[in-house]
Amino acid sequence: MNSFTSLTSLHPYRDLGLLVALLGAFGLLVNKRHILLSILCIERRFYGLNFFLVAVSVTLDDRLGQVFALFVLTLAAAESALALALLTAYFRVYGNILLSAE
Repeated sequence: MNSFTSLTSLHPYRDLGLLVALLGAFGLLVNKRHILLSILCIERRFYGLNFFLVAVSVTLDDRLGQVFALFVLTLAAAESALALALLTAYFRVYGNILLSAE
């Protein structure tokens, strides 16, 4: 299979990864109040990127994209753990975790 044929079969996976990442970006724009939802939207953007990296890696028969996706997942897990630890400390001091107090 030549590279042009393999890259044209990548379009549905590229579009799905882009859709997942855009849903995360849209969630960040719409959400103005809850910090946990913002963290989940950031995670969704990471998952869209990972889906695209793995699809390109499989299409091009190269494992580097899959390794990089594994590092991005590790970064996302560390970001979530740090964010939850900071939110726990913030909640203990202020009593809420809302982005804007209304």
